[in-house]
Amino acid sequence: MSKKNIYVTQPYLPDLNEFMPYLESIWENKILTNGGPMHESLEKELCEYLGVNEIALFNNGTIALLTALQALRITGEVITTPYSFVATAHSLLWNGIKPIFVDIDPVTLNIDPDKIEAAITPQTTAIMPVHCYGNPCDIERIQEIADNYNLKVIYDAAHAFGVTDKGGSILRHGDLSAISFHATKVFNTFEGGAIICPDKKTKVRINNLKNFGIVDETTVVAPGINGKMSEINAAFGLLQLKHVDKTIQRRKEIDENYRNVFAGLKGITVVPQSGQVDANYAYFPILVEDEFRMNREELYDYLKKHNVYSRRYFYPLISDFSMYKGMKSASKENLPVANEIARKVLCLPIYPNLTNEEQQKVISLILG
Repeated sequence: MSKKNIYVTQPYLPDLNEFMPYLESIWENKILTNGGPMHESLEKELCEYLGVNEIALFNNGTIALLTALQALRITGEVITTPYSFVATAHSLLWNGIKPIFVDIDPVTLNIDPDKIEAAITPQTTAIMPVHCYGNPCDIERIQEIADNYNLKVIYDAAHAFGVTDKGGSILRHGDLSAISFHATKVFNTFEGGAIICPDKKTKVRINNLKNFGIVDETTVVAPGINGKMSEINAAFGLLQLKHVDKTIQRRKEIDENYRNVFAGLKGITVVPQSGQVDANYAYFPILVEDEFRMNREELYDYLKKHNVYSRRYFYPLISDFSMYKGMKSASKENLPVANEIARKVLCLPIYPNLTNEEQQKVISLILG
């Protein structure tokens, strides 16, 4: 087998010559940031591509999450999932908000709506679900609970670029959705992110917050942050948009091949998609069950020994890290499903430039 390293993901980079005209334009007009022409064009094109009303670009997805919480003036406690990247809960702590963890659904691996109501207290102000792996949450149930208890809903939609349900983009749900354009994502701007806004008024507030709260030369209206996306990042996003449909199509082919091969394989459970109309195939998670010939850790090490670098997304749980594990809601007794899934999950390589031969190597190693 090939000695070449195969990683869980790899950014798609178009031909460098395609990027040069964008850079030449930036060099010519000398606008590098602060809402230049590339930035404005990318916002417009993303609204059209994603089918959303308004979008505010950010320098990364974490700052977008932080700012979304600020924009909605969230305080007190927020109900969220332990089964995510740490930025989900970190964004709450950075805002002085207490995360309250609830367990996940054993099939979708998203926050379990059945567990949300019991976690609501007089201090609860919002719910922050995650569309894990780009699979949509149970949006209707979550919104119903939020409406009943007068709570805001902020979706961590970091994985959910281009995903739709029967009504359109899943990014339109909740009060706000924050998305990531990090280098490892389906659509990337090297580093970047965005908040999907329901209307212009909300976008104006978010734009103020991401620019130090500055409105004009002499007016500052809020204690904002520097969350602006640069022109070079926006230019790369404009180029990536030209290629994103074909990269998602290639991801789909890889996903389908894995699913066909592993269907019925004893000891391997493929995480199903959860009702989206258009998926983005951002990740390919499997669960290594007790019936498999080796446990998850052994398979992880075995693949690595053969230069295949899978990832245990998400292990450890957020609730296992030192800044969270002392919280009552972080106890293992409160999160049995999340702990079980974290023990079994393994994400396999999936990215546009993964060759058929490389995917076959991954498959052959797992089939043994």
